[in-house]
Amino acid sequence: MSTPCRPLVEVLAEIADVRQARGKRYGLVPVLALACAAMLCGYRGYTAMAEWGRNYGGDLLLALGFTRGTSPCAATLFLRFGRLDAARVEAVLGQWAEEVLAALPAPSGAAEALGCDGKTLRGSRTQGAPGTHLLSVLSHRLGLTVAQVAVDDKTNEIGAIQSVLAHLLLAGRVLTMDALLTQRAVAQTIVDGGGDYVMVAKDNQPHLRQDIVAVLATPAHLAAPLRDAHAENRGHGRLEQRHLTARALLPGDCDWPGARQAVRIERRQRQTTTSAKRCAEHADRPS
Repeated sequence: MSTPCRPLVEVLAEIADVRQARGKRYGLVPVLALACAAMLCGYRGYTAMAEWGRNYGGDLLLALGFTRGTSPCAATLFLRFGRLDAARVEAVLGQWAEEVLAALPAPSGAAEALGCDGKTLRGSRTQGAPGTHLLSVLSHRLGLTVAQVAVDDKTNEIGAIQSVLAHLLLAGRVLTMDALLTQRAVAQTIVDGGGDYVMVAKDNQPHLRQDIVAVLATPAHLAAPLRDAHAENRGHGRLEQRHLTARALLPGDCDWPGARQAVRIERRQRQTTTSAKRCAEHADRPS
């Protein structure tokens, strides 16, 4: 039986409010609850969040914890969020995310897959935000961010990934990452923690890439059997076809930490007829 997870509003109460009691008009938990609810509805800026809070009346505000029938303005939100301990917020929400994964486990026999990826926050540099680039760990199955850390301008994702992995449950999980994070030390940390990984090998790891090419090109009587899989997806006016070839690694095939198999993915994309026709019709319209 899965373990129930706590409501998010209870988790938000664990984030300390560092303000003095005097002059405090809005509690921290209602403000954070307002921000979460507004962002779930697509309102992401301070002004948009404040507008969302004003648009839906007193009943909603009361449910979020505002007892005076009013919600904070954009300036108040800006000041409140600027004084938060970001590391503490990430830690509390990360622990809650783990509770959600435990409450909604993967099907029996299936591994929990987590994707590691970095993104630059759109518009953050123009607003003077100190942590404009975030390295996040996302559940493939639930679309839930399990861990997240700001990447300082003086370093990169390679330096940040180790601190993320140090606070992440790795046992029994598969971590996926792009070529930038394909590093021996990262692979070793994951294996030491009882996890597995899927890494992309490109020119930043030439020897690893050469090993993979050699393994997949080895004659069948000298290597493990080749396995193939095909997939086809349509969407956004494109048809994408993928062909995957995999081969288990034998002793001596590759010295990468924890490596068990080599995989080659071939992708082909083409525009669908419907998309091409739509583009032609749009081009014929007078402007």
